[in-house]
Amino acid sequence: MDSQEQSSAAVARDPSRPAPPECVHLRSGTPRGRRRKDWSCSLVMASLVGAFGSSFLYGYNLSAVNAPAPYIKTFYNESWERRHGHRIDLDTLTLLWSVTVSIFAIGGLVGTFLVKLIVKVLGRKLTLLVNNGFAISATLLMACSLHAGAFEMLILGRFIMGVDGGIALSVLPMYLSEISPKEIRGSLGQVTAIFICIGVFTGQLLGLPELLGKESTWPYLFGVIAVPVLVQLVSLPFLPESPRYLIFEKHDQAGAEKAFQTFLGKEDVSREVEEVLAESREQRNSRLVSVLELLRSPSVRWQVITVVITMACYQLCGLNAIWFYTNSIFGKAGIPPEKIPYITLSTGGIETLAAIFSGLVIERMGRRPLLIGGFGLMTLFFGILTITLTLQDHAPWLPYLSVVCILAIIAAFCSGPGGIPFILTGEFFQQSQRPAAYTVAGTINWLSNFAVGLLFPFIQKSLDTYCFLVFAAICLAGALYLYFFLPETKNKTHAEISQAFAKRNKAYPPEKKIDSAVTDDKTNGRPEPDSSSTLENCVKKRIV
Repeated sequence: MDSQEQSSAAVARDPSRPAPPECVHLRSGTPRGRRRKDWSCSLVMASLVGAFGSSFLYGYNLSAVNAPAPYIKTFYNESWERRHGHRIDLDTLTLLWSVTVSIFAIGGLVGTFLVKLIVKVLGRKLTLLVNNGFAISATLLMACSLHAGAFEMLILGRFIMGVDGGIALSVLPMYLSEISPKEIRGSLGQVTAIFICIGVFTGQLLGLPELLGKESTWPYLFGVIAVPVLVQLVSLPFLPESPRYLIFEKHDQAGAEKAFQTFLGKEDVSREVEEVLAESREQRNSRLVSVLELLRSPSVRWQVITVVITMACYQLCGLNAIWFYTNSIFGKAGIPPEKIPYITLSTGGIETLAAIFSGLVIERMGRRPLLIGGFGLMTLFFGILTITLTLQDHAPWLPYLSVVCILAIIAAFCSGPGGIPFILTGEFFQQSQRPAAYTVAGTINWLSNFAVGLLFPFIQKSLDTYCFLVFAAICLAGALYLYFFLPETKNKTHAEISQAFAKRNKAYPPEKKIDSAVTDDKTNGRPEPDSSSTLENCVKKRIV
């Protein structure tokens, strides 16, 4: 037996001998890729508090304005008559109401443009806290508009609330992506989508006539916004800043170590810190990339295209059309009109359950199956819904099938397309590119949102029930693109994801050669070294 074999035998015989980190998985019998996925209390708290004061408000403001719509229009009429001595004409009222609804998206677009500048100066956590100033201002304006008799306050409040949403939907996914281990990055990222759905459901619930959906109490619907704002203001200051931001922007390694220890719930975070430091050394001479530079960069061309398409499909897939038709479809299914608001709550409940399901399975199934499957199922059920709506007078059971299709479309959307686009934006780009990438994604998101609100009434008027075929075509195009061009990003580092896009981009990112070599081995199907060969390597390197 030569000296190397004796060393190997000694390692095998002496279990008390300490092993280096790269060889621990051999002794424990746990494969290298199956480390325990720890959800520390701080990580859970950061995701819940961050989402409750951010994405929850976005979802809440999408639905809270629907229930009191008749009372708000009455308020507009009374205010106009008080000022001008005559009632407002129908066209002007329609215009004012359209502005009230759509200006939320304009504010979101403005907020998105502010993100890159704010996160550079304030960081992720402090940006979320400062953003609450917009929410508080909007709450006061909207809640006091009836008492002041000024409908302009309500419109301005909606605009400012949109600014809050634009900042929140960019900074929150960025913060969660940077504080989470890659093993649970997808599940933690889905918290954003889950709280959007919970916000929509809460807005529907509080908008019931028995609660705040009455003529005398509708301003309190907007006053409720102060609750999640105060919760975030009280809780978030006790949680750390993003460790990646501390290293990249503040060069605070000690602070980053403490942040990693808090979020990961363990003392030894040397591996995580070294990974970030290695990426920081590679980008030592780089600065924050502008949006124009990101769009011109050949090394991320297909990442940008993929983000643009997924975000556009996220808004243009037709879910807003579903909300438009819900009441009429439920009415034709035989549900009494006074019961329809309560049945509509089921759609919000389905949204929430589907988003939670996605968060639970995303790290097992991956991003690709949930996105492609979600858009594919939406295509199928949009087609069936078109048929059932066209023929619903020919059979008494067809309206009930329409109800099932509506619930299925909502579930398919929230199980994948409803949240994963935000996760992909954080995974595709390196630290210096991420703020610009979220600016691009947010711009597409809010512009598409505005386009749907502006164009859908004309599409619906021209095509009637056949308008769903337009959305089916968009969902099908999105599914096909993702099937052919989207690589799986589950449990992958940024270097591995960049390498997956490199061949299509025809430009390799400036990553370490060793990362490229490892990724090439995986791509070409060469197996990783087994336990025995890894043990021999440890012995040869005199690690043991």
